[in-house]
Amino acid sequence: MFEQLGLIGCGLMGGSFALAMKKAGLVKRVVGYSKSPSTTDRARQLGVIDVEAPSALLAAAGADIVLLAVPVAATEATLKAIKHLVTPQMLIMDVGSTKADVVQAARRALRDQVGSFVPAHPITGREVSGVEHAEAELYSGRQVILTPTERTLTAQLQRASDIWTALGCRVSSMSPESHDAAFAAVSHLPHVLAFSMMNSIIGQSNGDEFLSLAGPGFRDFTRIAASDPKVWRDILLANRDELLAQSKLFRQALHAIEQAMEQGNAQALEDMLTLASETRAHWRMGAKRK
Repeated sequence: MFEQLGLIGCGLMGGSFALAMKKAGLVKRVVGYSKSPSTTDRARQLGVIDVEAPSALLAAAGADIVLLAVPVAATEATLKAIKHLVTPQMLIMDVGSTKADVVQAARRALRDQVGSFVPAHPITGREVSGVEHAEAELYSGRQVILTPTERTLTAQLQRASDIWTALGCRVSSMSPESHDAAFAAVSHLPHVLAFSMMNSIIGQSNGDEFLSLAGPGFRDFTRIAASDPKVWRDILLANRDELLAQSKLFRQALHAIEQAMEQGNAQALEDMLTLASETRAHWRMGAKRK
């Protein structure tokens, strides 16, 4: 059990982590800080945190575990704010959706203490944000990817793995670069497509009418377009190189379908649709393709 969790960022992800830790009996006290004082106050009212901190530094003071649940672009500044309190005994984690940039930020900010930092990416979330939507079960049954570096302390990596496992997660490890390449394909590009789909429709003169006729398929496909724009702005910029490479591959696949349609090539079109349909039908979240 940890004596104190320093929670920096009391929104959906951070708040859910605090609730999950409390429910699992893994922490005695949660001290929280958010950039918006009203968010921190609301987190305390909801029982997500026990004590409000006026700064990231004071949220980390006395903590034996610290979670950064801030936009990835704020990682370096946040770590710099607490670096004087970091010791080899303190476990620090984040929940960011990109990892190479986060690791570089940690190296610059923490320097000799970077071994205490274990980068983590829980594969979960919702299209809504805010501490009001935090829930203890958000992480249960989900994958968590850890991306340790050559300087990550073995003991801290094990502690991080044990925590996420105790919260009901399936834990695996990979390099930050491999992580970003994979999630450009299966997370970041899908968000770009959903955002783009919405913009392509509302940019048309009949867009509102089209939206009024949309059904469950459109609802499911575009659900993630309701995600926090500021959070996704930072993610897309942080992983732009890998994302642009995936976007190029997508455009090639889309062009192949368009070409078959233009040529009236029913067999080629059916073959491409069949490949996609069968692959999706046999896909299970978290399972590797045989």
